[in-house]
Amino acid sequence: MNIRYTKQFLSKLEDIFAESDYVLRYEKGNFKSGYCLLNDTKIAIINKYYTVEGKINCLIDILKEITIDTSLLNNKNQKLYNELLQTELDI
Repeated sequence: MNIRYTKQFLSKLEDIFAESDYVLRYEKGNFKSGYCLLNDTKIAIINKYYTVEGKINCLIDILKEITIDTSLLNNKNQKLYNELLQTELDI
């Protein structure tokens, strides 16, 4: 899958989180990896000062690390989620 670093693609990734049982928040902080994942409370926090590219990379990393119930996602987001799980990032 070819990842596009645009605000529209960022919005698509945010939609996956909106439909899942995880809460996505943008906060300021000194996260070593650019994000903080609180698995017990299902909250993902991303550094709000990151660029669009940085936010997209963090969201993809988080999606690969957590387990999302795909039955909660609509068909379009299920397809995107499955494609992202098979994608390698070129950072």
